[in-house]
Amino acid sequence: MARIAGIDIPKNKRGVIALTYIFGIGNSRAKEVLAKAKVDESLKVQDWTDDQIAAIREQVGAFTIEGELRSEVQLNIKRLMDIGCQRGIRHRMGLPLRGQRTKNNSRTRKGKRKTVANKKK
Repeated sequence: MARIAGIDIPKNKRGVIALTYIFGIGNSRAKEVLAKAKVDESLKVQDWTDDQIAAIREQVGAFTIEGELRSEVQLNIKRLMDIGCQRGIRHRMGLPLRGQRTKNNSRTRKGKRKTVANKKK
């Protein structure tokens, strides 16, 4: 199992797929990293040599990934909430941000239903 950027990437997967296990690296960035490191995309992780792993580590190190990226995203959200813009208010209230309807759907953002009982007579 290869360890890149503090993440154990699975050895039985192809290189492109395995690199996407790192937060901040998607499909296109994984292809870019492997191309710059001169490693074949279809090669499985278990077949990588130590030199190839070192080259991949060097290429991945050029990007903001994992903990640093997570904290950057959280700081951006906190900034939106502090300045009180529309997106910040929606974040604070736990509602969808990008114009989705909330009458029927949006359970992912709102959480489990909270039933309100009828007025007793």
